[in-house]
Amino acid sequence: MDAADFSAVLSEVRRFVRERVVPLEAEIDEKDEMPADIREAAKKMGLFGFALPEEYGGLGLSMLEEAQLMFELGYTTPSLRSMFGTNNGIAGHVLMVGGTEEQKAEWLPRIASGDVLASFALTEPDAGSDPSTLTTRAHPDGDDWVINGAKRYITNAPLTDVFMVFARTDPDAPRTRGISTFLVPAGTPGLTVAPKDHKMGQFGAWTADVYFDDVRVPASALVGGDAGLNRGFSTAMGCIAHGRVHISALMVGMAERLVDESVAYASTRKQSGKLIGSFQLVQGLIADSQTDYYAGRATVLEAARAFDAGTDTKIGPSCTKYFASEMVWRVADRAVQIHGGAGYMRGVAVERFYRDARLFRIYEGTSQIQQVIIAKALLGEAARG
Repeated sequence: MDAADFSAVLSEVRRFVRERVVPLEAEIDEKDEMPADIREAAKKMGLFGFALPEEYGGLGLSMLEEAQLMFELGYTTPSLRSMFGTNNGIAGHVLMVGGTEEQKAEWLPRIASGDVLASFALTEPDAGSDPSTLTTRAHPDGDDWVINGAKRYITNAPLTDVFMVFARTDPDAPRTRGISTFLVPAGTPGLTVAPKDHKMGQFGAWTADVYFDDVRVPASALVGGDAGLNRGFSTAMGCIAHGRVHISALMVGMAERLVDESVAYASTRKQSGKLIGSFQLVQGLIADSQTDYYAGRATVLEAARAFDAGTDTKIGPSCTKYFASEMVWRVADRAVQIHGGAGYMRGVAVERFYRDARLFRIYEGTSQIQQVIIAKALLGEAARG
């Protein structure tokens, strides 16, 4: 995107986040729902398709531009980003990476506009950190495919219009080679969405289990057509790598907000007749958090540049996701500590962000999985023992 146009986009998003969404954070958390007018505003701003190609109605942002946009979006409740994150990220990228031209033309413009909400259905009750062990199956029946199985913690499932479903299509193949991806519209007979999950945090972002009981889809639902058969795992991994840089940038935006909240509180709260910001131990907490935020931002930007260049699409995304998720958790913990008892009270921003931040060390690959990915990539055969 032209630099001036991109600067205007960032300014508009920053204004939208800080003037319209931040004042609604407590309401979103309490009601566990994103207001309809915020959803419509996000559509009009192109936020449902910022990472999708311009030819399909998206903004076509590079990874570096996307990271800078996520810095702005991360300044508020992560449920805002979750509303359109899968359209731009792991769900939309399934079609970008593996879809046929016909599938891209049919679905991507509607996904980019927000008229269609897409979900990424990979995780299962017994296949989370290692999705290659998934047991959902699809078998051919005439000109159709029939899907049976269950998915867990699927973002936006209660609201979605189409699921990108990963299923085992060759039970005899090695675990990572016998998986395919299917486009399954919501409402297809046999597809059931369970009630939304009641989570610790990130209220307003809905997840739910999804069940497939003899769900029949046409051959055209196989992502990538015949060429996509048994290639779903590699498609998923490519989408997840992009998502790790994406979500890391969100965490950096959240860390910035937590630092701002900490500084504002320490600059106004008094104890023993003095502003707590004058106490060196409080200063140390703030300095540590600002340093963490600064390092996280630099890490994400470097990972985004390498991702765009194609020089690092594996170690970099895992490094930045690992660091950013642990970083924002430290910053959130310090923010609560700086607020003291007030930081433990519902209705205080840092308490909400503390709950929200905990999930980042789990989804998009746990911190422990990132350690394994990084170490194995560096050690090669030595990691096998």
